Amino acid sequence: MKVIDMNQKLLFSAALAAALAGAMSAPLAHAGGKEKCYGISPVGGNDCANLAGTHSCAGQSKVANDPGEYKIVEKGTCEDLGGFDKETALKIIAEKSKG
Repeated sequence: MKVIDMNQKLLFSAALAAALAGAMSAPLAHAGGKEKCYGISPVGGNDCANLAGTHSCAGQSKVANDPGEYKIVEKGTCEDLGGFDKETALKIIAEKSKG
């Protein structure tokens, strides 16, 4: 029965960690009038995970201005910086994958 208890503890711990990570990262983009701006990050200058899911941490972007990477910017400044919102980023990525 210890195996079941250990598996339940592991499952609970993983679920708790995922919930906390989501709760902590979501407010970051919207705190203090900020927003995610895709396509403006320099190499190694992204703020968190990319849309492709190839990494989950800040500072791991491999290509400058990758549409799947974002920086947190003041709300309303993204377009002026040459970036775009998530919906537009996803469209650009889909178009690129078509070839």
